[in-house]
Amino acid sequence: MKILLTTDTFRPSINGVVISVENLYKQLVKMGHEVRILTLSFSGYSYKEGDIYYIRSFNARIYPGARGTFSYRNRFIKEIIRWSPDIVHSHTEFCTLIHAKHIRNTLKLPHIHTYHTMYEDYLYYIFKGKLISKRRAMNIIKRLIGSVDEIITPTQKAKKSLISYGVSKPISIIPTGIDLSKFKIDNKQLERAKEIKKSLGLKEDDKILMFLGRLGKEKNIDEIIMNVKDLKEDINNIKMLVVGGGPYMDNLKKLVKDLEIEESIIFTGMVSPEEVPIYYSLANIFVTASTSETQGLTYIEALASGLPVVCRYDEAVEGLIQNGINGYMYNTKEEFKNSIKDLINKNDDLEGLRIKAKESVKRFSIDVFASEVERLYSRYVRK
Repeated sequence: MKILLTTDTFRPSINGVVISVENLYKQLVKMGHEVRILTLSFSGYSYKEGDIYYIRSFNARIYPGARGTFSYRNRFIKEIIRWSPDIVHSHTEFCTLIHAKHIRNTLKLPHIHTYHTMYEDYLYYIFKGKLISKRRAMNIIKRLIGSVDEIITPTQKAKKSLISYGVSKPISIIPTGIDLSKFKIDNKQLERAKEIKKSLGLKEDDKILMFLGRLGKEKNIDEIIMNVKDLKEDINNIKMLVVGGGPYMDNLKKLVKDLEIEESIIFTGMVSPEEVPIYYSLANIFVTASTSETQGLTYIEALASGLPVVCRYDEAVEGLIQNGINGYMYNTKEEFKNSIKDLINKNDDLEGLRIKAKESVKRFSIDVFASEVERLYSRYVRK
C-alpha cells in the first residue's frame, strides 16, 4: 500500500504529533508499506530528505511554533501526485491539510485524518484568547475536517469533543502507540543518569517528582509547584524536576522565586530525545495537572519507564491511570498530597510499583497502534 502522511510539524520539532507520525511511519514501513511524509520546512526553502518532503514555510506568529506557507504549487506536490498514493492520512488541521485535500481531490483518494489537539485549550496563545472564541474555534475545526472520509481520535474524550462540534463523519478511537523498548535503561544510560543527578544537585535520599513536556500555560504546572510547597512541610527532602521548555517557563520561574522554593524546583530546560528515558529514570513519581491532553503520551512514557503517575482527573486518561495500582488521579490539593505521600510510602516496594506501571501500558505499543491504523486503511483501499 502507498501511504501519504501529512503534518504541519515534524523533526526537528518534538511534540506529541511528531512522535505519533514518526512512530506510525516507521512501523508501517516495517510492515512492508511504501510511506512518504509531507511536512513544513523550518528553513526558507523546500527540500526532500529520504521519504520526507519539506515544503518551505514561515513563522506564522499565531501561536508559539506555528508555521505558515504560500507554497501550494510546489514541485514536490506534483512529484507526490505522480507517485500516486493509495490513501492520504493527515495529522494537522491547517497548511498541509490543504495539500492533503488537493492531492486527495486530484487522485480521487480516500482521506483519513487524525485529530490530535484540543484547540479550545490553546486559544490563549492566539492574541491572548481575544480573537477567536471557543464556539468560533469549534466551527473552524468542523469545516476544516468535515470533508475527510474518517477521523481517528486517540481517546473517547477527543471523540466526544468532535461530536459536540457537530462533526458527523465516522470516528474511530485508536490510541497513539509509542516505542516502549526505548524506556528500558541500559548500564551506559544508568551511568549517565548518575552524572545528571549529580549535576542537578540531587541526593540519593531525595524524593523526586517530575514533570516532562512543553511548558505552556494550559499544562497548569503552577498548581503542581504550589502543591509541592505545601508538601515540603511533611516531606522535607522532596524535589521537583521540570523538564522541557516553552512559552510559560519565565512565569513558572518567577512563581518559584516568589514562593521561595528555588532549592526544591529544578528547571532543566529542553533535553535531547535520546536522554528523555534517562530523565524519567531520575524520578520517583511523574506529576501533572494538565487537563488539555487528547491522550497524554508523556503519561504513557512515564509508566513505560516504571514511574507511577499522579495527575489531575481527566477523561482522556480514564482507564490508563488506575488509582492505587500505577498512580492516582486527583481533584483537590489534599488528594494530590495524599497520593504523593502514599506512593512515597510504597517506595519500599519500588520494584512492585515499577512492574505494575510497565504492565499497564503494554497495549500502547507501536505494533498494536500501526496494526489498528492499517486495518482502518484497508477498509478504504481496494486491493
